[in-house]
Amino acid sequence: QVRLAESGGGLVQVGGSLRLSCAASGRIFSLYDMDWYRQAPGMKREFLGGFDWISGSTTYGDSVKGRFTVSSDNAKNTLYLQMNSLKFEDTAIYYCKAKVKRTSWDQVADYWGQGTQVTVSS
Repeated sequence: QVRLAESGGGLVQVGGSLRLSCAASGRIFSLYDMDWYRQAPGMKREFLGGFDWISGSTTYGDSVKGRFTVSSDNAKNTLYLQMNSLKFEDTAIYYCKAKVKRTSWDQVADYWGQGTQVTVSS
């Protein structure tokens, strides 16, 4: 099985910063990319940014460009999300997704973490 463990969420004041981590482990033959999403109450899940393990490229969602930074530790199969200048509207559950092939004969599939809560307060 593939496991994604997010960490680093919590309570932060407006204007503050947080750094989230997502570590992928388990049966991983090939890791293709890892992405960050978030979902606020009553809202659709929103793409924030991600890293393509094959090309080495990073992409961002429009709503967080300039404030959030995605980085990776390829040796640890870990993705990070540095969040700066946090706003009330950044309050959400933050999820990590990985596109993984578990064996050489498997299809590529998406795996999700359990999520970590980020709450921005005054």
